Amino acid sequence: MAEKNTMVVSEATFEDEVLKAEGLVLVDFWATWCPPCRVLGPILEEVASENVGKVKVVKVNTDENRNLAQQYGIRGIPTMMFFKAGEELESVVGAAAKDRIQERIDALL
Repeated sequence: MAEKNTMVVSEATFEDEVLKAEGLVLVDFWATWCPPCRVLGPILEEVASENVGKVKVVKVNTDENRNLAQQYGIRGIPTMMFFKAGEELESVVGAAAKDRIQERIDALL
């Protein structure tokens, strides 16, 4: 379900693409069966395209990457987590409006 400006990551690539990434990374924990996740997908694609070079947006399918979901305590989806320099800064549970997501990005940059 990755689009033009978002990237799918897995347990195998999470460390390199998220924890070792430079700058801010927004991780979307989602699943194909989740209606709010499907609503959030296009919003995150817009956010990613409008913030190229500022934030990296990646998607983790929780059904395919259960260990990551468990490791980060994902209890509800969608959950967006913001990482910088390998550290989790904050998380947002549920589908959020584009302007709220942008506010969080601006505050964390």
